[in-house]
Amino acid sequence: MPKVEIYTTAFCPYCARAKLLLDRKGVAYVEYDAPHGSAARREAIERSGGRTTVPQIFIDGRPIGGSDDLAALERAGKLDALLAGEAA
Repeated sequence: MPKVEIYTTAFCPYCARAKLLLDRKGVAYVEYDAPHGSAARREAIERSGGRTTVPQIFIDGRPIGGSDDLAALERAGKLDALLAGEAA
């Protein structure tokens, strides 16, 4: 299974929604606490190509986007392929 990483902040409903989707799929992920102004947040912004919101989700280093992007991949039937290590 590919490495899944998610940059989040406390009390973020979008972060909770993204983690819930991954949890329901049984996906293990590495979570980084990335409050505004932190080194983790700067790293997320750099890795995502400038996106400043959380969550920021990466699958095998590939920027997926945020919660809405993750949900869109799921609705389109493309998330399982990404999680299986296949190109979407």
